[in-house]
Amino acid sequence: MDILANPGSDRVASVRRLAQRPVRQRTGRFLVEGPQGVREAVRWAPQRVVDVYLTTEAAERYAVDIVEPARAAGLWVHEATPDVIAAMADTDAPQGVLAVVENTTAEPAEALGEVLTGSPRCVVLLTNVRDPGNAGTVIRGADAAGAGAVLVSTSSVDITSPKVVRSTAGSLFHLPIVTGLGIGATLQTLRAHGIRTLAADGRGSVLLPDVDLTTPHCWVMGNEAWGLPTELRDACDEVVRVPIRGKAESLNLAMAATVCLYASAGVLS
Repeated sequence: MDILANPGSDRVASVRRLAQRPVRQRTGRFLVEGPQGVREAVRWAPQRVVDVYLTTEAAERYAVDIVEPARAAGLWVHEATPDVIAAMADTDAPQGVLAVVENTTAEPAEALGEVLTGSPRCVVLLTNVRDPGNAGTVIRGADAAGAGAVLVSTSSVDITSPKVVRSTAGSLFHLPIVTGLGIGATLQTLRAHGIRTLAADGRGSVLLPDVDLTTPHCWVMGNEAWGLPTELRDACDEVVRVPIRGKAESLNLAMAATVCLYASAGVLS
């Protein structure tokens, strides 16, 4: 097998440019870095994987986890020098494995309709969530808690950005994620499908242990700094507060979302 060895090649530059949002939007592709994310993409979404790139050392180390399944799925697997991988990667210390993956192409309303047709018992809606690490961690927590989907508003961070993708640790490929949603229309659609909307906010009048989680519901999470605006809280069915037992002023977004999602999982399991 030929080894890609020229960090200045057009192929390398095209992969590197996927760190830029306009390029991802134009090409419909994004970058997945690291063995865990690439393994999960190959395992759970092989139809979306365009190319897999590994150093020779990584190809030997992950032969069973990545290389063999990728080739069995008919994917393009390329060996490359560490310099080439470093030139492609967004991180300063790449782990020798990355992949180019196609984004989903369904229109937001259509994708949301498909998700709700499956009658999910619990979903989470991110509104104005701007921090990539928080967004990725919420996706990972939703996956771990068994949520039916993650919904993302137009005003939130791009979930295909390299930092979000890394933060999901592969969960990006485990559950439906619908992006580009308008908040008001989404709340109406959820309600039309019998899904209660629960605003998670420190100003909530209902404590998390007291809220009814036995019926289908959606956790609505707001911005890291200012939370949910008054009009959005008022548009939800209930405003729920996670109780703070100690002296901490609050929980950050990702922590609060995980606590809420696991509360739902405990009731719905």
